[in-house]
Amino acid sequence: MTGKHPIEILLVEDNAGDIRLAVEAFKDAELPSHVSVVRDGEEALAFLRKEGPYSSAPRPEFILLDLNMPKKDGREVLREVKTDRELKTIPIIVLTTSVAPSDIVQSYDLHANGYIQKPCDYDNFLELIRQLDTLWFSVVQLPAGTKEATT
Repeated sequence: MTGKHPIEILLVEDNAGDIRLAVEAFKDAELPSHVSVVRDGEEALAFLRKEGPYSSAPRPEFILLDLNMPKKDGREVLREVKTDRELKTIPIIVLTTSVAPSDIVQSYDLHANGYIQKPCDYDNFLELIRQLDTLWFSVVQLPAGTKEATT
């Protein structure tokens, strides 16, 4: 991704250790990015809708979403984002510890763009970020981060 603007990424994760791993992996992968972190589904939706303390939040170009969180879980967030005319074009990758076939199927039924089992150590997390960089930020064409991209 050299020479391009930093990618705006929203990490929706309630586990402090996983947040630390992800943020460090993005930094060490030297991926030009800005990672915003919210800890539950309600915060994620407020961030995306620019409500309350998130009124000046950047529009993410990519979301990493945990499934099992307090308040609103990842499935509810997926459902709401992917049915929202203004937000549905933002790619969402489910990043979770669950490998339950029902979670995988339901996530894709709710229009997740991908489903990845969360790595449990730093080296594997770093490799995941590098793979995301290669595919999602270097190969795949993402919609522009503007309102016009949703029309």
